Amino acid sequence: MSASALTALTAALAVMTGVSATPQPVTVTARVETPAVYDDEAGGNADADDPAVWVDPERPGRSLVIGTLKEGGLDVYGLDGRRLQHIAAPQAPGEDAAPGRFNNVDVVHGFELNGRRTDLALVSDRGRDRIRAYAIDPAAVAAGRPPLRDVTAAGVAPVFAADETEVDEQRTAYGLAAYADDGDAYVVVSQRERTRLRLLELEDRNGRVGYRLKDTLDLPDTFALPNGTSWKPCADPGELPQVEGMAVDQEEHVLYAAQEAVGLWRVDLDEAEFEQPRLLDKVREYGTPWTYDTAEEECVLDTAHDPGFGGDRLSADAEGVTVYHAADGEGYVLASSQGDNTFAVYERQGGNAYLGSFAIGDGPATDGVQHSDGSTVVNVPLGRSFPQGALITHDGEATPADGDREGTNFKFTPWESVAGAFPEPLTVDTGSFDPRDTD
Repeated sequence: MSASALTALTAALAVMTGVSATPQPVTVTARVETPAVYDDEAGGNADADDPAVWVDPERPGRSLVIGTLKEGGLDVYGLDGRRLQHIAAPQAPGEDAAPGRFNNVDVVHGFELNGRRTDLALVSDRGRDRIRAYAIDPAAVAAGRPPLRDVTAAGVAPVFAADETEVDEQRTAYGLAAYADDGDAYVVVSQRERTRLRLLELEDRNGRVGYRLKDTLDLPDTFALPNGTSWKPCADPGELPQVEGMAVDQEEHVLYAAQEAVGLWRVDLDEAEFEQPRLLDKVREYGTPWTYDTAEEECVLDTAHDPGFGGDRLSADAEGVTVYHAADGEGYVLASSQGDNTFAVYERQGGNAYLGSFAIGDGPATDGVQHSDGSTVVNVPLGRSFPQGALITHDGEATPADGDREGTNFKFTPWESVAGAFPEPLTVDTGSFDPRDTD
């Protein structure tokens, strides 16, 4: 039975029985995990957040997973989860200034740097409101040496702030997604505590990587509801509903952006410009009235008066987004539903129909995944451990805990485990898409 037929049948049964048409999430288990990190002084204030994968074109089993640790910097791992390199975040430039804080990471292939095609890991430095660039050296990978080298141009400007005083107010670069188009490379960057997105083009500045602004998009912060009222998402005073998790469909040049308290947006990218955004799916809490508890300094949802305008697949926060590319435009968009520890799966083509959800539970090799922020999926074979690709996810609650310390890490799940868990299995299409082909 096709996915569309299965969806229609499920909806018909729901009408007859009164049972929700949303299928229950299936459960899979991870195969590998990275060492837990700890957000305390002893742990270097490390807090795992977002992963990216660099595929070694000569030996895919030697590929790298690159993960942000916020104030703890950046770690580089092998596919066995072993740490290969640690990169510290930049120190604060002054006594009262914020230090570097690495939030999101993505990889772009084949950027021409100093006359050589170079793969780059690009990082949003939330602390200093910059984009940091690291060249990935395949020869160093083969030799077992640290593979990443900082190639950020000196004097790159803040992405959002007008000056250093604004940088220290921390409405700074937050989420990040990279893509290539006809030899040019771009990054989409979101702003912390704001709805703004910026599209930057990378530049070679005498063998170092800089960037220049191409376009800006402001997503809504207030929404008209079907009952004629308007609604603003729950937020602390002065904050707007921010975006963090983002991914670009590298072939179609479509941006998928998760506005945490709102839902999942689809935005076409045409000639390095943002097109009109479309809200693809809403979080369950969409439209629910709320109040702010000043004593606890938190929002309180009035669920007893929920008007029912929200979706039924994502629970706030909507977080990490990634795209599984397959042949002929097929594939999937995956989004982290942080509020219920699941991941929603949508078709990549057409109207992005919803196909189902899954959770990563406790297994023989690792514990499960909770409160996941960033994720990335790879459809090419990655050696013996991941012969049909892999899904890499952040785990916000790594266990067992080290005493009272709360750890975080990254989990590596075989793609075939995810694909085969659905009643109608998802596509396993290894090798159909190579990001290097899009440069």
